[in-house]
Amino acid sequence: MADPGRKLKKIWLLCGITGAVYLVFRYLLPLVVPFLLAYGTALCLRPSVRFFEYRLRWGIRGKRCQVPVILIGTVELVILLMSMVTGIYLLLRKVFEQLDRFWRMFPSWLSRLDGILTKLCRDTERIFGLKEDSLVNVAADMVTELGEAVKGATMPAIMNNSVAVIKSLVGILIFFVLFFIATLLFLQETEEIREKKSESLFHKEFAMIGRRLAVVGNAWLKTQIMILAVTSVLCVMGLLLIRNPYSLLLGIGIGLTDALPFLGSGVILIPWGGFLLIRGEWMNGAILLGLYVVCYFVRQFMETKIMGDKMGLSALETLISMYVGLQLFGFPGVLLGPVGLLVIMDLLNLYWQEERH
Repeated sequence: MADPGRKLKKIWLLCGITGAVYLVFRYLLPLVVPFLLAYGTALCLRPSVRFFEYRLRWGIRGKRCQVPVILIGTVELVILLMSMVTGIYLLLRKVFEQLDRFWRMFPSWLSRLDGILTKLCRDTERIFGLKEDSLVNVAADMVTELGEAVKGATMPAIMNNSVAVIKSLVGILIFFVLFFIATLLFLQETEEIREKKSESLFHKEFAMIGRRLAVVGNAWLKTQIMILAVTSVLCVMGLLLIRNPYSLLLGIGIGLTDALPFLGSGVILIPWGGFLLIRGEWMNGAILLGLYVVCYFVRQFMETKIMGDKMGLSALETLISMYVGLQLFGFPGVLLGPVGLLVIMDLLNLYWQEERH
């Protein structure tokens, strides 16, 4: 029979580690995010930087010369960031082209919707014996008042939020400047940092947390790529069922939207399906709404199952940790929850084994 004192010690140890992990994630992690990203980027660039550092050497009058690591890292980092900016620019350009087409077609869609609502109001008037155009006039007045209310609220909202937007842009700029400089410094001081970590009193904890972050980051990235591929294929097949001429382009676009934080495939599929139901296209509307349900459950299953398998957690443990992380830290908690659970389990095993010995 286990000693009650040992059980109590383990409970206190678990509570202490859990509290420490929570405090670090809540208060310390937001302060060091740019430096963690910079360190991860430096580790990814390090092999290629060392390759060019070794290749770009020459001798002058018996002296060995080489290109500084920080210069090679600057060139590689600039190329990486320019590639990302170019990709984002091309994506946004395509999005704005689609938005331009949408706004050109919007008046005709609005006119169609007006015709549908007018017919619905007149049918209701005939059924209940109301005066002709009474509901139509009420609906028109409501739409007019709604438009005026939106117009009146838009400008004050833009003016009030303009300062916040400027502050956010300045914060983003500072973030990227810190990230750029820190990445170069990490590249230059990689060996010194490794020596300091190995000599640190907490070198076991640093090594363990680093391994866990690498495992979770790799699992999350692979999971998102697989979910994006599956969701895109499902959306393309669903749009083919309703004979949409842009099924391939729209299916991939909905898959990308599903991968974006705070959005999801429902942002497109639910309004689209609802609009088709209003127009009387029951089958097509039901297919799009059913497609959203399928995509939603596929994402939930694949996130919990695939991430759990890659990280060594069961599907239930992954689901619970993702939900708890979401409640504690918001959207980043979807990733921080499993990371925190793994770190707590590893630290508990580490300290408990030391306690037993």
